[in-house]
Amino acid sequence: MTETKLAPNLPQWMKDHVDRYLSSGGTDGHIYTIVRPGVPELAVPSLLLTTTGRKSGQSYLFPLFYGQTGGSYFVIASKGGAPEHPGWYRNILGNSEVGVQVGTKKMRAKARTATGEERTRLWAQAVGIWPPFADYQLKSGGREIPVVVLDPEG
Repeated sequence: MTETKLAPNLPQWMKDHVDRYLSSGGTDGHIYTIVRPGVPELAVPSLLLTTTGRKSGQSYLFPLFYGQTGGSYFVIASKGGAPEHPGWYRNILGNSEVGVQVGTKKMRAKARTATGEERTRLWAQAVGIWPPFADYQLKSGGREIPVVVLDPEG
């Protein structure tokens, strides 16, 4: 099995966050505290998603903010409002089997794109967790930002 690599082109703050998450075994970094000038401090839950590259077959790790729904987790394929889907989302369209680390808990999961009422409900929940998602949707050039549910296996 190939060694998991950190997703390419991540900004330094995300690399630092993943380093802290991994080096602590998930005890530090699960809740990411964001401090921005002129905006109240915000604590956001984050998980680590491992996907398999659709072209390379390489295993890649992505830090993502998440929410919970029932016994599952969900993440938002926003790419900061870019007009195209993030690489991790394109990867799961090719292979929905993923690895997930939430805090110290590691699991395998099946990823699926939420639709209809489920997407609407989870999107609203996501904007409550990370308000900039609403701005990302406005910037996306009309792309509907996918909401991805991660259903743990077993």
